[in-house]
Amino acid sequence: MVYLFAIASALTSALGGVLQRLGLETAPADKAMRLGLLTHALRRGVWLGGFGLLLVTFVLQAMALRFGDLSVVQPILTLDLLFVIGILSVFFHHRLTWRELAGAGAVVAGLAGFLALAHPAEGKGIPGSAGWLAVTGVVVVVAAVLVVTARRGPRWWRAAAFGAAAAMLFAYNASLTKATTTLITQGWGHVFVNWEPYAIGITGLAGFFLLQNALHAGPIAASRTTLVIVNPLVSILIGITVFDEHLRTRFAAGEVAALVVLCAGVYVLAQSPMVTGTGAAGEMLRAAPPTVD
Repeated sequence: MVYLFAIASALTSALGGVLQRLGLETAPADKAMRLGLLTHALRRGVWLGGFGLLLVTFVLQAMALRFGDLSVVQPILTLDLLFVIGILSVFFHHRLTWRELAGAGAVVAGLAGFLALAHPAEGKGIPGSAGWLAVTGVVVVVAAVLVVTARRGPRWWRAAAFGAAAAMLFAYNASLTKATTTLITQGWGHVFVNWEPYAIGITGLAGFFLLQNALHAGPIAASRTTLVIVNPLVSILIGITVFDEHLRTRFAAGEVAALVVLCAGVYVLAQSPMVTGTGAAGEMLRAAPPTVD
């Protein structure tokens, strides 16, 4: 059940991301980090479709986190980029190359290897105040630094930095969602007297805004790569340090190797012309704009 919800969440996230990127394609460059970017997006039907899928993604992820741990659910979301490749391939009738097939194989192998070797054990449902304070401080500081550095540099760097900042907030948001699902099991009276549900809304909106800037800033390859790599890695660290989720230490070298293979596969997939918008595939992308306006 956990795997099913997590995989479905990755699929809807991928489709929603593609639709939102297409919806932001015509946004002026000076709209970056301004509310004008969202007002432009709200006038595009294709973007609204992607936004709707993003809401579905959150519900599916919450269901996965209700029954599974951060260290299990979040790594599965790396399938997002694999689904992006598949969606773009079908939509633009682009034949997959050996690079894309190899990248997809590495993602699947790395993910399966990590889950099999790590075998995460269930941790605490709700962390203590000290743990929350520490992880909140780290996430806010690192995300703020990434946003500041994203204001300068080439387009690929701006997209990557905004994507990494959004990934930090989404990983933190997932941890809040995990804690809130535990509060729900104790009765709804416990939910709204705690701060976690309200923080979900704040961090979700902030991460959503940064994600739109990442999609607008440059190639989808840059933003999706950092998003699908940083998010699960940060989530695993939060799961271990704050939720006290345990991984098998005797297979530590194998777990690290599996994560390296997984990240390598994501990087290879991110070099696909369908994602970078270069070469013949890139020409198809520019020549075939979305039909929904």
